Amino acid sequence: MTFASQLPFVGAAFGTALAVGGALRARRSISRWAFVAGMSVLAAEGICSGLSASVATPEDIFHWQQLRLLTLSLLPGVWLVFTLAYARGNAREFLNRWRLTLVAAFLIPPAVAIGYRDVLIVSMFQRTDGGYQWLLRLGWSGIALYLFLLVGSVLVLMNLERTFLASVGTIRWRVKFMLLGVGVLFLVRVYTSSQAVLYHGIELSLEGVNSSALIVAALLILRSLFRAGHFDLDVYPSQSLIQGSFTVLLAGIYLLLVGVLAKVVTYLGGDSTFTLKAFLMLVLLVILAVLLQSDRARLHLRRFVSRNFERPLYDYQTAWKKFTEATASRVEQTDLCRALVRMIADMFQTLSVSIWLLDDKQVSLMLVASTSLSSADAPGATPRLAEAGDVLRHFQKNQDPVDIETPMEKWAVVLRECQPSVFPNGGHRACIPLMGRGQVLGVITLADRVGGTPFSLQDFDMLKCVGDHAAGSLLNAQLSQRLLQAKELEAFQTMATFFVHDLKNAASTLNLMLQNLPDHFDDPAFRADALRGMEKTVTHINHLISRLGLLRHELKMKLVDADLGDVINQALAGLETGSGAEVTKELAPLPNVLLDPEQIAKVVINLVLNAREALPPQQGRIGVATSRSEDWAVITVTDNGSGMSPEFLARSLFRPFQTTKKNGLGIGMFQSKMIIEAHGGRIKVTSEPGKGTTFQVFLPPRRQPKIESEQGGTR
Repeated sequence: MTFASQLPFVGAAFGTALAVGGALRARRSISRWAFVAGMSVLAAEGICSGLSASVATPEDIFHWQQLRLLTLSLLPGVWLVFTLAYARGNAREFLNRWRLTLVAAFLIPPAVAIGYRDVLIVSMFQRTDGGYQWLLRLGWSGIALYLFLLVGSVLVLMNLERTFLASVGTIRWRVKFMLLGVGVLFLVRVYTSSQAVLYHGIELSLEGVNSSALIVAALLILRSLFRAGHFDLDVYPSQSLIQGSFTVLLAGIYLLLVGVLAKVVTYLGGDSTFTLKAFLMLVLLVILAVLLQSDRARLHLRRFVSRNFERPLYDYQTAWKKFTEATASRVEQTDLCRALVRMIADMFQTLSVSIWLLDDKQVSLMLVASTSLSSADAPGATPRLAEAGDVLRHFQKNQDPVDIETPMEKWAVVLRECQPSVFPNGGHRACIPLMGRGQVLGVITLADRVGGTPFSLQDFDMLKCVGDHAAGSLLNAQLSQRLLQAKELEAFQTMATFFVHDLKNAASTLNLMLQNLPDHFDDPAFRADALRGMEKTVTHINHLISRLGLLRHELKMKLVDADLGDVINQALAGLETGSGAEVTKELAPLPNVLLDPEQIAKVVINLVLNAREALPPQQGRIGVATSRSEDWAVITVTDNGSGMSPEFLARSLFRPFQTTKKNGLGIGMFQSKMIIEAHGGRIKVTSEPGKGTTFQVFLPPRRQPKIESEQGGTR
């Protein structure tokens, strides 16, 4: 057997070893099983390639290559699952979001390969260029299969890139070789697949390239497993996977250049070294991508620019803008701290960054976020109560960032134990105190700087700015949490007040009946009266619960082109008589309005009933009118009732559970406002105590509502 025929078997042996090793590991996860399946597929493909290179007859070559393509159809699906799940704490979210793509990746390539197996390869012939080499001409299903593999390879590389960018510190250091290994596999697949699609054929010499890539990838993956010590790690990439992907850009550039060069070569009469040139082009693009993503390369580039172009090491305006954008929307403390450690690690090229904050009792430190320490490491690294006190007392007196590597005081020893160095050549460790309102809120520790570069005066100045910004953001987050808790407590207390009042009255009524029941049970009149009282009480409780329950229901608008006057007439039917109040209507003709008649009727009924309850015992008047104000259709409801104070109008009118009526719940105006705003309208109120109230509802004619639904209830 020649070396070329043995190479696929060597690659298959490496793939089998990794698959078996992954299957035997104790912990089970989606990413691990996807890895085992992916390596098994690559090993099976390598065996088919080796057997096709070992036989001599065209029929045998055709047979094993056809089996190789069938095996290859499984490759995109299993490796796409792996890259969506590996080292991702939110893997299930990604798998759920990509479920349609995964279904397509698992079903379409195998369906094409199996259903149209006869046209995967349509012919074979030998090419002689100082030797001979078998060439396999692909049919349309074979071309389609390689096209699926090309797209799948780009998606796999894109996911690997996103995982790498989302990881920071020692987590990035641990996953880097795994990502590089799988990246090598699929970078080579991009090259070989593009060649197959471009020339509509398979050159068997490229099988050795795939096998070599598998061997190199296996060595890199083994290096990753020995470095990390375990398979499963957790990072949290952004959900926006395609936007800004450097992988997609490089893949597009490569395919464009290869396509252009292929046309040029064909026009000039052919070039026997074109395949090698295309591969070298891919290698150069990969090297460029690695350099651009390298922490050390970026650090040296920044230092070179700073030294040779006489500019500060940090652009304070840009750095402040980045920190503000990254932290402005973080209102939860843990989420904020995770964003901060990522920003600090990237800014200072430091692999190990941890944030320690005071606990609830304000006496000890607890780990909140870190790029190097996991939740399992936290108990061993957390300082004891007395040790934390030494740290807090030191920074209460000295509020500047400090090098903690050389001082021998107890506080420095404690901080070094909290932030152990992963690399022996990671340079000195540093600490930033977080000061807010003159008190220590916590500390940030930094270690394992890329290249072991010492922290300079500019670094410490920037660390001071970062600490001040982080402390301010933490205070804002804590204040936001307290405000949210206060609002939740206020809402609960307000609702409880209404429930307790009404339920207390209902309970008193039922209790009185129970007390009298033994003495008057034989009295038919008492039993009838008791049943009526119980029925009334139960009806009242159910009514209360149903009306409060409507606050949880979604308000869905069913918009139609309707006459506003007809809607108001139908709403007022039955309300204009029997109340002792005079109701007058002045409904001007208006163009039809796009509205939900049922919901607008609720608003009109609620406004009229509110007006009726505010009227004096005699000489009460209610006016309902429609008019047009510029482009708005206006409903006006006026009364000469008791009116409302300016304070109630400004603070309470449209808030739930705020009412001036003895038996009201204060829900009707809240819901009415929601209905009006759901139509894209607004409501205006003018009122004066003792003189009456005027409500004006403005509705936009023939205009789509700004929102489709809101939370609301009925009064």
